[in-house]
Amino acid sequence: MSAGDEASLADRLARAITLAGPIPIAQFMAAANAHYYATRDPLGAGGDFTTAPEISQMFGELIGLWAADLWDRAGRPQVAWGECGPGRGTLSADALRAAAKAGFAPPVHFVETSPVLRAEQARRVPAATWHDDVTTLPEDVPLIVVANEFFDALPIRQLVRARDGWAERFVACQDTLFVPVAGKPVPAEIIPEALRDAAPGSIIETSPASVAIFRALARRIGSQGGAMLTIDYGYEGPAIGDTLQAVRGHAYANPFERPGENDLTAHVDFATLAAAAVKEGARPSPVVGQGAFLRALGIGSRAAALAKAAPGRADGIAADRDRLTEDMGTLFKVLAVTAPAWPAPAGFAA
Repeated sequence: MSAGDEASLADRLARAITLAGPIPIAQFMAAANAHYYATRDPLGAGGDFTTAPEISQMFGELIGLWAADLWDRAGRPQVAWGECGPGRGTLSADALRAAAKAGFAPPVHFVETSPVLRAEQARRVPAATWHDDVTTLPEDVPLIVVANEFFDALPIRQLVRARDGWAERFVACQDTLFVPVAGKPVPAEIIPEALRDAAPGSIIETSPASVAIFRALARRIGSQGGAMLTIDYGYEGPAIGDTLQAVRGHAYANPFERPGENDLTAHVDFATLAAAAVKEGARPSPVVGQGAFLRALGIGSRAAALAKAAPGRADGIAADRDRLTEDMGTLFKVLAVTAPAWPAPAGFAA
């Protein structure tokens, strides 16, 4: 990508703000991330961040076996596999390789808009079918859908507590610099009652885009059968806090600088997603930490087997296991949604 491309995005945003006034955080985030993901592979040591599937094959393998076990206990129906925001395709490649040993080999569908990442995915899962959004996923069979670090990149609204009430947070442009400002007032009724009297400066985040996509998938699973597994960093809300952040070169950056050149994310409110699933006739699991989930699926045994097969890599395998279960173990949460008639998924026992 050329410097001119970067300037054109910043210029377009600055021009829009100059002509029409400050824009909502959600609009700024959507424009920045659309450009960011369309123009690069952001993963790995040479990129901006690393996801769990890129840390170790164990992550994808255990998810594949999780899906195969659920499918087996559901009676081995014909299903379709879907992944939202599949990165390089590593998770699905590892998952389906492991699951195939149990007879689970469904057709693969990727929800991905980035041409750069689609090319990477095609190298790892060449038989996949690609979709621009979830609405075109198969409608005639149950779906097993995985969304790992997908919802955190979707646009959020931020509501800030002013002295005289709540307002939506917008982005203004001052001397070519993008800065957050308090914008239009919002009715107190849309603020969770327990948070309405928060101190001035307090911020609440919502993600209508996430809820809309999650509800669409939950609706399909509730009616067609199947399950969805969501893994992301987040919390069980409602809660006060500004979680909007930017990452570039594996370090934190200012989310309002260089739009389109940083990965913008926000923590996922798993309680809101679980409630959305219920409204659509699907059944949410408890929310658990990624560490507890992977341990319940047997990451300890898998790590031991890999170390036995490759003794020279034993220390690295143990470090990867610990990174997935300890370093990321509590910050990252896991939520499953299943069709009412399907069995309870593994990994969520109290």
